[in-house]
Amino acid sequence: MEPTTAMPDLIDQLRSRGITPTKQRITIADVLFQKKQHVSADQLLDIVRREDATVSRATVYNTLNLFLNKKLIKALIIDKSKVVYDTNTSIHHHIYNVETGELIDVSPEDLGLSELPHLSGFEVEGADVVIRVRRTHSA
Repeated sequence: MEPTTAMPDLIDQLRSRGITPTKQRITIADVLFQKKQHVSADQLLDIVRREDATVSRATVYNTLNLFLNKKLIKALIIDKSKVVYDTNTSIHHHIYNVETGELIDVSPEDLGLSELPHLSGFEVEGADVVIRVRRTHSA
């Protein structure tokens, strides 16, 4: 599901992925897919609750897991305590500013990664590169 600013067929798109379009799932999907974005579960919960105060934390987490399983979003593990959900499911990498928390998408063509190592008995499902940066401080 490609994010757009207006998605009148959101219910049909959820159904096409085998997702029952409940009121809460539609609200969550509407917020998620308004634009390409990186959002934590708590950030999403805050935004969704502005539209529907009855949505619980568990509902947001369960819906995110469902959308992950249906490959509508990707989970990006920034560090052991921070996971964000990425609505851009195309192949890409990230630059993460550790000071500001900003994430920037990076095209695979802009990253000099020529090949992955051979792994006997395994096939590559995907590769996520997160380049962590911080501003340099002059001495």
